[in-house]
This record gives sequence, structure tokens and C-alpha cells, in this order.
Amino acid sequence: MQDLKVTIIQSDIYWGDIPKNIENFEIQIRAIKEKTDLIVLPEMFSTGFNMKPQSSFETMEGDTVTWMSTMAHELDCVICGSLLIKENDCFFNRLIWMRPDGNISFYDKKHLFRFSGENNVYSEGKERVIVTLKGFKILLQICYDLRFPVWSRNRYNNGTYNYDCIIYVANWPESRRYAWCTLLAARAIENQAYVIGVNRIGKDFNGTDHSGYSFILSPKGEIIKETEPYKNDVCSASLDKVGLDEFRKNFLAGADWDKFEIIN
Repeated sequence: MQDLKVTIIQSDIYWGDIPKNIENFEIQIRAIKEKTDLIVLPEMFSTGFNMKPQSSFETMEGDTVTWMSTMAHELDCVICGSLLIKENDCFFNRLIWMRPDGNISFYDKKHLFRFSGENNVYSEGKERVIVTLKGFKILLQICYDLRFPVWSRNRYNNGTYNYDCIIYVANWPESRRYAWCTLLAARAIENQAYVIGVNRIGKDFNGTDHSGYSFILSPKGEIIKETEPYKNDVCSASLDKVGLDEFRKNFLAGADWDKFEIIN
């Protein structure tokens, strides 16, 4: 079983400026020196967390999705990050999973951040989405989803786990940094899964500060790799599937997890 090489990019985001954000992230992606399997960008990386989607929405045929396809193909890796997408007269905070061959999976954010009015302008997602890459099953999540452990709960059935890793992309404010760091570790521990949390830095259009604190965490909640807070930063780590399987075998908490169904 091969390791999964993951690269996370923590960056400031130019408010509503799609071409400038594409340029910014392409510069950082091209500066990656080593081959990677997966590049993870923050939430709404092409616009910032925008509650006026009419001014900067994109479509699945738009410039950013096209750029993601080009970069994924050129670098032979998956690229993921969320975008402000309009579809069928509805707006979605959509996490795009772009494969090198141009094949796309996506997850629409389930838990919309009502404190900023996200629930008033965006449509919520209805489905959990799990993708696969190099033998890893990966659950896709966005920002505020982190506060809802039932939605991200792993399942175990006769030796099989629902997923091996969770990705959270975010525009998580500095004022609630303690919750971000604590809950990321909690999701890893309780689900016996790797957790990748990628946050932005900088001040957004509303004056909200973001400090980053992006992590790659082990299934024990321990830090494998972390970015430098408050700065544009790129870091990589390898996820070990054999080690994960061995840990789960030796500490079989999954067999005692409560069984339940999610009812929307």
C-alpha cells in the first residue's frame, strides 16, 4: 500500500478578485519542489467568504474550475478547494475535487454559517461525499461543518471503515482559533482518521482577521505537519495507510462506535 503525499497551501485571499487569486495560487503551486498526490486549497479560495454571491459567482464551466483542471493535469495530482458556484439559479459553497484526467467530484457545504447569513443566500448540500485516492477514502467537508461531529462521524462494519481521512477547507476567523485547533484534533481522534485542515490568513473585506493554523493531523490527533501562523505557507506530508490500519487493528474502538442514521 502506497503512502499518500499531501500538500496544503495556506494563503491570503484577494477579496472578490478571481484572476488575481488564480495567479496567486498558481505561483504557490508551481513553487512546490516535490511530487505530490493531492493539493488542498482553502475555502472559497478564488473570492473569499462572500455573502454577496451575485457579484463574484462562478460556474462549473468557469475560469477557476478550468484552471484547476489544467493544473491537475499538468502536475498529475488532485487539486481541491471550495468555490462560490451558481447552478440552477442557486448558489453553493462547493468543494471541488479535481482529478488529473479532468473528472470532478464535489461536495456542497451542509452546515451554512448563519451568523454571517450564509444560510440566507446559499443552498445547503444534502449528501456526504467520500472520494478515493491511492487506496485512501477521503471525506470532504467545509469550515463550519467541523462543529457538527455527527455529520462527519466515521462508520465501522466487519473490518471496513467508511473513510480514512477528513479534509476541512476553511475561512476560520482568528477570534475562534482555539475551537478550530481543538475540533480538528477531536475529529481525528474520535474517527480514527487523518485530518487535513486548511485555513486562510489575512483580513477579509469585512475586517475579519484569519491566522491560518493549518494542519495535517494523525489519527491520534497529533500534528504531523503545521503551517506557520499568519503567513503564506506551503507544507507537505505523507499519510501512511499501513500505519493507520495497524493502529485501528490494535485499538479497535470502531467496533464499539454507536450505530445511527442521519435524517436530514
